[in-house]
Amino acid sequence: MFWFETHVALAIWTVLALAATIIILQQRRTPQSTLAWLLAIILVPYVTLPLFLIFGVRRGEGHADTIRFGRSGAPPVQDDEAAVFAALGAPGAAAGHRFRLLPTGEECHAELSALIDEARESLDVMFYIVADDEIGRGMVDMLARRAGEGVKVRLMMDRFGSLRAPRGALARLRAAGGEVRFTRPFWHSLAVNRLNQRNHRKLVIADGARVFAGGMNVGREYMGPAPDPDRWTDLSFRLDGPVAADFAAVFAADWGTPAPPPPVGLAPGGTCIAQLVPAGPDMTNDVLHDGLVQALHAARRRIWIATPYFLPTELLANALDTAARRGVDVRILVPETSNQRIADFARGAYLRNLAEAGARVLLFEGGMMHAKMGVIDDMAWVGSANFDVRSMLLNFETCLFVHDAGGVAVLARWFEVAARRSREAAPSAGLGRRLSEGAFRLWAPVL
Repeated sequence: MFWFETHVALAIWTVLALAATIIILQQRRTPQSTLAWLLAIILVPYVTLPLFLIFGVRRGEGHADTIRFGRSGAPPVQDDEAAVFAALGAPGAAAGHRFRLLPTGEECHAELSALIDEARESLDVMFYIVADDEIGRGMVDMLARRAGEGVKVRLMMDRFGSLRAPRGALARLRAAGGEVRFTRPFWHSLAVNRLNQRNHRKLVIADGARVFAGGMNVGREYMGPAPDPDRWTDLSFRLDGPVAADFAAVFAADWGTPAPPPPVGLAPGGTCIAQLVPAGPDMTNDVLHDGLVQALHAARRRIWIATPYFLPTELLANALDTAARRGVDVRILVPETSNQRIADFARGAYLRNLAEAGARVLLFEGGMMHAKMGVIDDMAWVGSANFDVRSMLLNFETCLFVHDAGGVAVLARWFEVAARRSREAAPSAGLGRRLSEGAFRLWAPVL
């Protein structure tokens, strides 16, 4: 009897391993992701198969909350770079925006507070992290006050990022009439194989027409009313104009009511040409990743990228390497030491390869740098997506691309200022470290 049960169990594990292998080979993955899962299934199947069922599925077929863009508040802009993202599924670029970059935590806190105060009808709020500190509690209490004044308030947070959300403040918001949701509960994510997908978006939409978004979460590390020497360097922005309707469509899909929002008119005096590029399982294609690969290959003058975690896919890494070798001014700005030491260790091989190809690796010495932005020739972006596999292929993200000279110049100036607080140095390593980095590189998709 024991032998029979053993053979049955072995047969079941074999079938599951073959099924997982077929799924892995059919899904669109980076080579290192495919190799990492296949090696793990071969070497430690009894551990890997349950993990694959929980973490391994990249993108669910027939995602119920696919974004429905319906903006028509401004004529589309004809732009080659914007057209690439639009062809992949992003909404097109539009003119007529007021764009303001918010490079400090004090400016972000003031702008976020002002946006909440000026809302007349609705506030839709999504953050990866709302911390249980004076900043997180303060924002939730502001939302509660507005809900009590009759504004429709909807707050959504990521289940994992906001594990320590301010429960007392959230209870006050609910009592005032606001709605509070977390992304899929743990057991639901486990059941539908989406435990590895995080909603990393950070955005606030007032009256469907005015947007605060970018890379900052809500907590003392990111923002506050007064300067703090321990605060991270980060970026968010304020945007008024037609693309606000695209942000509203993203929030509607996240909330589970994906009807196209009403159009938004031109912002008075707005000169920015803007385009929202989302990423995540609610998009049919890997819009952000594939559009950036194309833009990197097409670059002629400059590629400047700032990111806290640099773990690119092989396609992105190869595009950067090729650009550096053909003389493009490639600069990668990362924190000297981030809050994720394993990611710092794993990035070494990527940065060293780029330095050898002629790129400049800049290590930010002003503390933790959490900004996510880039400039490629006459196009620039800022948003929630890190330059890593997780943000490009797994997480729900939003990035704003600007295609006008003024908007690009604002982001380029921020990069140049940050670069002056950095030192140029490529990671050096002996044989042992290089071998270890290679092993970590295989697991970049889950770091």
